[in-house]
Amino acid sequence: MKKLIFFFLLLSLPCLAANDPQADPAAIVHSGNMRFTVLKPEIIRIEWSEQSRFEDRASFVAVNRKLPTVSFTTEEKDGCLFITTAKLALRYKTGTHPVNNDPCDPNLQITLQVNGEDIVWYPGKKDPYNLKGTARTLDTADGDVRSWLEDGLLSRSGWAVIDEKQPRSDGSLSLMFDGSDGVDWVAQRTDKQSLDYYFLGYGHDYKQALRDFTEIAGKIPLPPLYVFGYWYSKYQRYSEQDFKNIVNEIGENGIPLDVLVIDMDWHLNGKTGSTASTEWTGWTWNTELFPDPPAFIDWLHSRHLKTTLNLHPADGIAPKEANFTQLAQDLGLPDNQTIPWNIENRAFYEAFFNRILRPHENIGIDFWWLDWQQWMIARNEENLGNTFWLNHVFFNDKKLQQKGRPVIFHRWGGLGNHRYPIGFSGDTYASFASLAFQPFFTATASNAAYGYWSHDIGGHNQSGANDPELYLRWIQYGVFSPILRTHATSASHIERRIWKYPNFPQMLQALKLRYALIPYIYTSARYAYDTGISLCRPMYYDYPEREEAYLHEAQYMFGNDILVAPVTRSDNGTGTVSQTVWLPEGNWYEAATGTMLEGNRKVTRMFTREQIPYYYREGAVIPLYPEIKHLQTRPDTLIVQFVPGASGELQFYEDENDNDNYESGACTWTAISQAEQNGENVYAILPRQGAFDGMPEQRAYRLELLEKALPASVEFAGGTGTWYYEPQARKIVVSLPSKPCNTGWEVRIKNP
Repeated sequence: MKKLIFFFLLLSLPCLAANDPQADPAAIVHSGNMRFTVLKPEIIRIEWSEQSRFEDRASFVAVNRKLPTVSFTTEEKDGCLFITTAKLALRYKTGTHPVNNDPCDPNLQITLQVNGEDIVWYPGKKDPYNLKGTARTLDTADGDVRSWLEDGLLSRSGWAVIDEKQPRSDGSLSLMFDGSDGVDWVAQRTDKQSLDYYFLGYGHDYKQALRDFTEIAGKIPLPPLYVFGYWYSKYQRYSEQDFKNIVNEIGENGIPLDVLVIDMDWHLNGKTGSTASTEWTGWTWNTELFPDPPAFIDWLHSRHLKTTLNLHPADGIAPKEANFTQLAQDLGLPDNQTIPWNIENRAFYEAFFNRILRPHENIGIDFWWLDWQQWMIARNEENLGNTFWLNHVFFNDKKLQQKGRPVIFHRWGGLGNHRYPIGFSGDTYASFASLAFQPFFTATASNAAYGYWSHDIGGHNQSGANDPELYLRWIQYGVFSPILRTHATSASHIERRIWKYPNFPQMLQALKLRYALIPYIYTSARYAYDTGISLCRPMYYDYPEREEAYLHEAQYMFGNDILVAPVTRSDNGTGTVSQTVWLPEGNWYEAATGTMLEGNRKVTRMFTREQIPYYYREGAVIPLYPEIKHLQTRPDTLIVQFVPGASGELQFYEDENDNDNYESGACTWTAISQAEQNGENVYAILPRQGAFDGMPEQRAYRLELLEKALPASVEFAGGTGTWYYEPQARKIVVSLPSKPCNTGWEVRIKNP
């Protein structure tokens, strides 16, 4: 049965208070050098400090501990402190260090029930069943590299622990924020020898675990709408005219596009002509390639495109860079020596952004690509991870500028990085093995609330000839991934212009499908903001007690209602490939073939190169766009597909697309549903709720009722519509003319 999502309207209400790192005193229990904070019935914070110097500031992970009070009991008995919630039972031997070496009689333990069985955790207990999270980068990956993944927040054991003092994979620690206005700055812990755990005991309620984690660690921000469109990118020594030619050819070939990526050769690099760059760090436009940057950026914007510049900051700022003298003066440094990179210093940050980056932003650079691959730990701040700190500073600086919704493009910096989308997964190899790993990798990252990975579609490093089949299948996977960005390294033999391939029509078909799905994707992105449940997630979120949900790693849920099992292997020249898919209980509509399949079983199906294995859940309501070229304007017609078999509802979401007003309630929701009443199928579109500046006043609808017989009758309420039947597709198509969005529609279908 389809799970309804009526709670969307409640979740869309504006927040009444900002994050507050200090917990309610009623949630805190002291016992000597220990402090326990009951944050949720399933979450207890556990601190130990020899000096009893506990932390109430925000950390890199936990930014909000001011949660509604949880009911719990405390008792001291037989030398132990007992804390009991509705889900957890904690026992602590008072006066002892919480970590000892006796698993049979630990000084601290927590008991919870998982599927009716008592499970006991104690500090230091190993968990072999953690479902993993993500990794900093996929550089050099060529196939399955799951051993690179950090632990995530979910486990089949039923519990997980966030150890804030445990070094991250890059050797850094989760430090503190000092709570300053604007970009909260890094601070060391008051007691560096303390312990700071968050115990999460959710059993197999994975969705609730993520929802509660983002309540404490901050929401997954809603990216601007344009990032969900197609990005063209390639590391190549393109000139301004080269880019214009590419954009024009994209338009001439009917390819939709929203983001043009300008890789590192935009800046001075000590080379001239066509010679490849060897200087990775640079801040000043190379006017040999870009004679008039402001005019070029204006030209891109006039074509409805957003753009980003690639940054490799590690080598600092050299005297040759524009505005160097002013930067040196601001920092009181010599004006003839390279200024070392020092983003952990607040004065450096302020002067650097003001003198070096702001001029580029002022001519229209929309966001930054932070391609940091150098030393992992900051040189001037103990235990500070460079990747995390770059992401935090750049994202929050963008937010402060209030020039578009903040977004950056970067590597994963550890738990808490979900607050700074979007991730750049790095330089994989162009192979079917690399492609085959990416669905698992992307879905599993949601276990750390990191829902917005962008992969190099097509692969980065490529030794052989271009493989049209591989590129097509990678693009088809990209349709059902968070971000669709084609890319490759600087090699003349690698081609990423899809119109140069013999199977271009199939690639174009895939890109058009991506743009059709944008209303569904954007609504799902808002769902991720509200719930912590990412767009791409493993099957076990919905089916935690089914072993198949863990075994079928190559398939995943794409939003609440689409199951995807992308083809990630070659058909060896046959043109068709078999794909085995596990369909959970219920019926599933195979969109590629228009076939309704019975679930609760594995099916093996054949797919041509044009076809992508994706399935609609029965009862699903899927909003789609008509064919469009970019996302800078809103279509005046919405296509809605209805899958039979169950009642279902969608809360279709819209907002201003590129600012933060959605955080305070500037958005709209349109409830669209299907149900059976007295032998009739009823399709309803309710009046829109909410408001935002620039919202459409009127809208037309095209309803596609899938897997239906020719109806006996079609009746309309709310206006007069038209309909026709497509017998080969077994589809009823209903057209509802444009009318005010604050009015509704009802369509009744009487079956034969």
